[in-house]
Amino acid sequence: MKNGTSQCEGQVEMNITGHWKALCASHWNMANANVVCQQLGCGVAISAPKGAYFVEGGDQIWKARFHCSGAESFLWNCPMTALGIPDCAHGNTASVICSGNQTQVLPQCDDSVSEPAASAGSRESAPNCSDHRQLRLVDGGGPCAGRVEIRYQDSWGTVCDDSWDLNDAHVVCRQLGCGEALNATVSAHFGAGSDSIWLDDVNCTGKESHIWECPARGWGQHDCRHKEDAGVICSDFLNLRMVSEDQECAGWLEVFYNGTWGSVCHSPMTTMTLSIICRQLGCGDNGTLNSSVVPREGSRLRWVDHIQCRKTDFSLWQCPSGPWKHRSCSAKEEAYISCAGMRPRSCPAAAPCTDQEKLRLRGGDTECSGRVEVWHDGSWGTVCDDSWSLAEAEVVCQQLGCGSALDALQRAAFGPGNGSIWLDEVKCRGRESSLWDCAANPWGQSDCKHEEDAGVRCSGKRKPLLSSIAGTRPGPNPVRGIFSLSEMLCFILGALLFLVLIILVTQLYRWRAASRALSSFEDALSEAVYEEIDHLVTMKEDLLGGTAQGTDTPAEDYDNAEEVPVPEALPDSWMSEGDVPPEENGMLASQIGSSLQFSEEVAGPGKEDSPWLLQGEEGDLGYDDVELNAP
Repeated sequence: MKNGTSQCEGQVEMNITGHWKALCASHWNMANANVVCQQLGCGVAISAPKGAYFVEGGDQIWKARFHCSGAESFLWNCPMTALGIPDCAHGNTASVICSGNQTQVLPQCDDSVSEPAASAGSRESAPNCSDHRQLRLVDGGGPCAGRVEIRYQDSWGTVCDDSWDLNDAHVVCRQLGCGEALNATVSAHFGAGSDSIWLDDVNCTGKESHIWECPARGWGQHDCRHKEDAGVICSDFLNLRMVSEDQECAGWLEVFYNGTWGSVCHSPMTTMTLSIICRQLGCGDNGTLNSSVVPREGSRLRWVDHIQCRKTDFSLWQCPSGPWKHRSCSAKEEAYISCAGMRPRSCPAAAPCTDQEKLRLRGGDTECSGRVEVWHDGSWGTVCDDSWSLAEAEVVCQQLGCGSALDALQRAAFGPGNGSIWLDEVKCRGRESSLWDCAANPWGQSDCKHEEDAGVRCSGKRKPLLSSIAGTRPGPNPVRGIFSLSEMLCFILGALLFLVLIILVTQLYRWRAASRALSSFEDALSEAVYEEIDHLVTMKEDLLGGTAQGTDTPAEDYDNAEEVPVPEALPDSWMSEGDVPPEENGMLASQIGSSLQFSEEVAGPGKEDSPWLLQGEEGDLGYDDVELNAP
């Protein structure tokens, strides 16, 4: 500390290569100040005054930015960035006011999440909690991107993504000195954390200085799991890659800054700078600058120039350079580097190439979104967006193991590519296992420009592309979900159709059973009617048969009345001469008349002269005798 009223407050200076230099106040924050106070044995930081609180330094201001979480033991253990940082204004030096010695008792830290904003005094006392609450970003490939973690009660925990948006991410990026937020990621985009989930339903306005000042549930109160961990990507996040069609560890050097890839200018590019770049990319300990390569076509950003790395720098990010600009140099000055680990790229991965290895996405924010590029004839090329639709995007997403297609993007939505345009007029049905199975123009025959490059956005969730491009080794890809959205919809619709089919089959079975029952009932009723008719016909035939044949045997069901003996036959003289005893004349006439009348009714019309009524055959008359009582 320098120029303060005590040894625990004042302007912060650091001895760099034998010279004391003041630190620039740009992006200086309470986490950095807290590390300084602890390193000097001055307790914790009470405040970090902005601007020229202590005017000192002049030309000896070091412009590098520190990105401390607050838990580091020494300031030089914090991630540091010098690449692209502009010169610090005169007198704009970093300052700190510490609490004093480490035995000093600080006011009790309020465990409520939202800090009161009633008075300046309450706001000034809020940083007293800095020794309990610290912030960092994890697994994002740098200090300015990753999963949000807060240290509270000596334990690191995550933040749930409920209500998580850019306003919340802005507070995190600004608190860490990482510029503005580019993306507020959800669903454990940078991997799931462990241990506690400290905050849930965070709802910042975007103007708070600390994430724990935003309204939220109480500490540790949540209804989430770690698969819902929140993350951010800040504008100061940096990444590095080489772009080449047929070489590994050789190509155009590009840096990712402010959410966009851009070229690096080669002036002056010393041997030390080339060595640090190649080591950072895992391509050997040294490299050379190739100035004979034909400049690339197309328009792109050229982010940074005048990079001058030193022996004390461990990565390109620590090397001083010119400030970030959209056009730091001309297209002819873009750096093409060949490292010691350079080797021909006969296949995008290891031979033999598979269809999945010959397809990739570039320029997106995850490995499952970006510009579609295919490997053919020893180089990567793009696909023209003519006839590009969700059917083609679905094949690409499935081939890459990225779930279902959410969007089929056109007009170089993820930036224009370079090299050849290998495919045009691609037409898929959506069920092909590979893009090569789809109809298309012959390889390399198109009427497109790179401004028409096709892209896709898939539903798959993987580790972000930013943390796994050139220079970092990506971890294993997360396992694809058991079912994609379209598969789940098909499964639900199939289940509903199956249920409807079961209902229809059940109704059909019941209808057929009812039909069989009705048919049986009708058959039984008809049988009963026919039996009755048959019985009546049988009775009639028996009556007719007995009368005609003169048999004495009655029908089976005939009810026999009491029989009385009658004369077997009338004397012939009665019939021929009419000699009938006078006392029997009336009775006989009555009997004969009754018999004739009955016989006529039975015989029917035209049977009046039937001989059996007048004279029997060889036997008795065929009718039952009933008892005749004379009056």
